[in-house]
Amino acid sequence: MAAKFVIPILIAMMLLTGVCNTLLTKYQDLQCVGHCNSSDPEKVKRFEQPVIQTLQMFIGEMGCWLVVAGFSIYQRYFVQDAPLLRGGYEHVNGNEEDYEGDDDGGLLGRSVNPAVKSLIPNDDSRSPLVGWRVILLAIPACCDIVATTLMNLGLMYVAASIYQMTRGALVLFVALFSIIFLRRKLYLYHWSALFIVVLGVAIVGLAGAIAPHPQAKPVPRSVVETSMIVLRATSNHLQVMAKTPEALQTVVGVLMIAGAQIFTATQFVLEEWILENYALEPLKVVSWEGLFGFVVTVLGMIILHFSVGRYGDPKYEYFNATVGWHQVTHSRAIAVSSILIMISIGGYNFFGLSITRTVSATARSIIDTCRTLFIWVVSLALGWETFKWLQIIGFALLVYGTFLFNDIVRPPLKACVRRRKHEELLPEEPIEHM
Repeated sequence: MAAKFVIPILIAMMLLTGVCNTLLTKYQDLQCVGHCNSSDPEKVKRFEQPVIQTLQMFIGEMGCWLVVAGFSIYQRYFVQDAPLLRGGYEHVNGNEEDYEGDDDGGLLGRSVNPAVKSLIPNDDSRSPLVGWRVILLAIPACCDIVATTLMNLGLMYVAASIYQMTRGALVLFVALFSIIFLRRKLYLYHWSALFIVVLGVAIVGLAGAIAPHPQAKPVPRSVVETSMIVLRATSNHLQVMAKTPEALQTVVGVLMIAGAQIFTATQFVLEEWILENYALEPLKVVSWEGLFGFVVTVLGMIILHFSVGRYGDPKYEYFNATVGWHQVTHSRAIAVSSILIMISIGGYNFFGLSITRTVSATARSIIDTCRTLFIWVVSLALGWETFKWLQIIGFALLVYGTFLFNDIVRPPLKACVRRRKHEELLPEEPIEHM
C-alpha cells in the first residue's frame, strides 16, 4: 500500500523533468552569442548548435549508469534478499479493471516498488542481452541521433509548444512501422485516429506560420463575425506566407520535427524487437544507448568539423565544434542550462520508465498531454509566444486522435468498435527519451 504514494511523486517528477527539458532547450536557442548590442535584429546571433544539444541528451542518458550502479551496490551489499525486487517483472496491460480493487498491488499489480521498475529485466524467461549482443542497441541510438538533431534544429524556428505538439505525429509512424515490421493489425477507428492526428499536426503548424502580431488586442464580436474574420485573415496570411521568411522558417521547423518522428518511430520499433527477444533492464537500455549515442555523436562531430565546419562558412557553423564549444564555455546561461538539460534528461528517463511500467496506457497519455499543456502555459507566461486559437483546435485534434488510437475514448460509430481484443502495437512500452 505504501508503494502507491510513490506513484504521484514519480508522475510529478516525470512532468517536471519533461517540461524543463523542452523549455531549457528553447531557452538555449534564445541566448545571444554575438552582436548582442546591435540595433538591427537581423545581426543578432543566437545559440544555434543542435548537434551539441544532441550530445547533451546522450550525456544525460549516460548519467542513468549512476542509478544502475547505485542500485547494484544496494542490491549486493545492503540487502541480502533484495526485497525491492521480490515478485520479479510482471507486464502491465492497459486494462483499467486490473488497477481497481487491489489493495496490495493497486496500480502496481505486483509487489515490486514502482521506483525500481526500470531496474528490473523485462522478462526473466528471455535470453539476457549481454556480450556482443549489446551492440544491437547502437542501431536505435543512431536513429536517436538523427531524430534529436532534427528536432533540436526545428525547435530553433518554432515555439516550444508547437514543437511539443508536432511531436504528436510520432503515433502515426509508430503505427505504420508496427504494421510493416512487427505484423501488428489496425482497425478502422485506428486509421481514423491517425488521420485526425495528422490533421491536428497540420493545423498546429499552420498556427505557427500565421501567428498574429503580439500587440494585437481582441475586440468583442459575435461568433459568426469572428469566424468570417478568422477565415479571411487565414486566407490573407496564406497568400503572403511564401514571401515571409519567418513563416517559411516555421514551416521548415515543423517539417523537421515531424520528419524526425520517422527516426524516433524506427528507434521505438527496433527497441521493441530487441526487448521482445532479449531480457534487459529498461534503464540499462537507455544507459547503453546513451553511451553508444555519445561515442557516435562525438566521432561525427570530429569528422564534420574537419570536413566542413572548420572553414568558417556560416552555413556550416552547426558543425564547427570549436565555435560551439566556445559558445558553451563562454556563456554562463548556456553552460548552466546545458548541465540542467543533462540532469533533466536523465531524470525524465528514470521517472518515465518507472511510470511506464506502473500505470495504465490511459494515465500515460494524460501525463503526455499535461506535459504539452504545461510547456504551452509556461511559454505564454514567459512571453516566448502569443496565444493562438488555431493552435487550440490543432491541439484538441491531436489529443482526441491520440486518445482514440489508444482506446481511451470510444469511436463515434459502432461499426468502428473492434469485436475482439487486439494486440498492442508496442507491448514493451518504450518512451521518448527527451
